[in-house]
Parts: sequence; C-alpha cells; structure tokens
Amino acid sequence: MERVLDIVIPVYNEGDNIITALDLIAEKVIYPCRVIVVYDFDQDTTVPAVQGYLNAKKNKQEVVLHKNSIGRGALNAIKSGLAFADSEFVVVTMADLSDPPEVINDMIDKAKAKKADVVCGSRYMKGGSQKGGPFLKRILSRLAGTSLWYITSLPTHDVTNSFKLYRRSFVQGLAIESNGGFELGMEIVVKAWKWGYKVDEVPTSWQDRAAGKSNFKLWKWLPSYLHWYFFALFSPPKKVQ
Repeated sequence: MERVLDIVIPVYNEGDNIITALDLIAEKVIYPCRVIVVYDFDQDTTVPAVQGYLNAKKNKQEVVLHKNSIGRGALNAIKSGLAFADSEFVVVTMADLSDPPEVINDMIDKAKAKKADVVCGSRYMKGGSQKGGPFLKRILSRLAGTSLWYITSLPTHDVTNSFKLYRRSFVQGLAIESNGGFELGMEIVVKAWKWGYKVDEVPTSWQDRAAGKSNFKLWKWLPSYLHWYFFALFSPPKKVQ
C-alpha cells in the first residue's frame, strides 16, 4: 500500500524510550507510514539507538534519522520534520510514550471522513484522559482548551496538546511565527480555524513519561501560549481557501 503518513518525533536524548516507541508504532498504526526521528546533535543518545534498530532490521515500517536543519530546540525540530515530510498526512508525537500510537488511526479516519486539515488528539473531550504530569501545567492546559471551546467555539477541547495530525498541503504552506517551543501546535490550530480550514478532534489518553526527563519549559513558553490564546479570542477570521 502507498504510504499515506509521516510521523515526526522530535527527540532529545531519548535513547531509553525510542525503540519501544518505534515498536509500538509498528504494532499499533495500521496505515502505511514512515517515522521521521528528528535530532539536533550527533551525540544525542537517540541516534545510536535508532541506528542499531535499523542495522538489526527489526523495523516493520520505514524509519529515518533526520538531523534538524533549522536550529536546536523542540520547535525547530518539529518545523524541520514537517518540512521534510512528503506524505498526505503528518502526525507530530513524542518518543516518551505519553501519546498512544493507536489513536493515530482514529486521526486519519477522522481526517478522511471529515476532510479535516487538522485533527487534534484531545485529552479533555469525552473519552479523553490525562494521567500524571506537573499539576500547574495540567490545570493551565485544561483551562486554555476548554475555555476556548466554550467562548469561541474553537472545534477542539485541547488546543495546547502537541499530539496532532496535519494535512501536509495545509501545514507546509503555513508560515510559523512561534519562536519558543511546543506552542507552535497551538498556533497552527488557531490559524487553521481562523482562516477557514477544517479542524476536528479525537479523544486520546495522555500519560506522563516513564523514563527520561521532560523538556517542557512552562514558565519560558507561557507568554507564547498566552499570545496565541488571545489571538484566538480577538483576531478576526480571515478566509484564505
């Protein structure tokens, strides 16, 4: 079957997690896909782990190591992976096993059925859940997502989650303005909705990482999240389709 999906995984020393993540993707994702592991520097512990995985020929799907071509950091790694992707759909997920890969099937099904340009993995809609993680981060994330849902009718309960599917024809034509970190996922969703593209969601169950350390920088990135929150509230719609 022709590949329809690229899965972008930005990594930072995820040698303890990446093989399990790749195995789970191979087991759970039913659509033909390629996994793009995006790393910043050659000494990253993820690199030898993936190279060993490829040399052992254990992979059941195509896996490529892609060095971040834009600049270090989570945001640039995701941007580099999105630019490198060439499938109809692109999913951004993490190597820490927090996002259940079987939900990717639901994302593609929803994108096909609803002709959606963005499908969000939603922890806060009916059927979704969240376990673990810093308390303040959980509260702020839920508050941002549910308040925008009720106040503006933004068609997702979980605008801040990075676990999203994008239609490549949409996302690769988008100028990303974010310069912090994972808030670029929020930027993309809000712009898609404001500009008349189709946004939808599916429930997901997020669980805090079992190994390694999170690189999420709440206080550093909070102003950027607030920028896109107020953009969603006050920026006028703009039809570009």
